[in-house]
Amino acid sequence: MDIDDYILAHTSPEPDYLYRLWRATNVHTIHGRMASGHLQGRLLKMLVEMIRPKNILEVGTFSGYSAIAMAEGLADDGHLYTFEINDEMEDFTRPWIERSPVADKISFIIGDAMKEAPRLGIKFDMAFIDGDKRTYCECYDMVLSVLSTGGFLIADNTLWDGHVIDRAYDRDRQTQGIELFNDYVASDPRTEQVILPLRDGLTIVRKLKN
Repeated sequence: MDIDDYILAHTSPEPDYLYRLWRATNVHTIHGRMASGHLQGRLLKMLVEMIRPKNILEVGTFSGYSAIAMAEGLADDGHLYTFEINDEMEDFTRPWIERSPVADKISFIIGDAMKEAPRLGIKFDMAFIDGDKRTYCECYDMVLSVLSTGGFLIADNTLWDGHVIDRAYDRDRQTQGIELFNDYVASDPRTEQVILPLRDGLTIVRKLKN
C-alpha cells in the first residue's frame, strides 16, 4: 500500500454515485483526471459543512463531480451555481447532475461565468475556481466582487504538477496563468490564503475586505 492508498483508506468513503461518475468521466472524457475524485471531493464536502455557505459559486463544472460533492454538504436552504463554458460537456454532465441525490441544490449553467455570474445578483459565501488557468487572475477578481466579506474562495490546480517551479514550463501559458495567480493572491491585501499540497495544489482564500 502506497501513501495515497493509505490516505484514501483512512478517509470517509466515496459515495457510490460519485464513484460511478468518476469512472464514467475517465472512460468517456479525454481529461478524466480533471475530476476532483475521492480525496478532494470529501474535502470539499467537509469545507462546505464547516463554512456553512448559503450560496456557492463554481467556475468550471467539467463532469459535475465537485459540484455534487459540495452540494452534499449544503444545508437544506443552500444552493450551488456552477458554470461550464465548454458546451460540448453538457450532454455528459447535465444527466449526471440532474440524476444525482442533490440535483435540487444545483443550478448547472452553460456559459461564461466571468460575464454571467455577476448578473445573477447573488452574494456568495463560498466559491470554487477550476476553470481556464490562463484567466485565473481575472476570475479571482470577478469572484471577489460577488463574494461576501469573510467568504471563502478555493482555487484548484495551483501547483500545476509542480510546473510552477519548473523553468522548463516558463513559456506554457497555463503555467504562466497559475504563477501569476499565485503571486497576485499572495500579495493581495484583501485576502489571506494558504496553499495545500493536495493532489495538484488547492489554495484556500478568505476575503477580508473589499
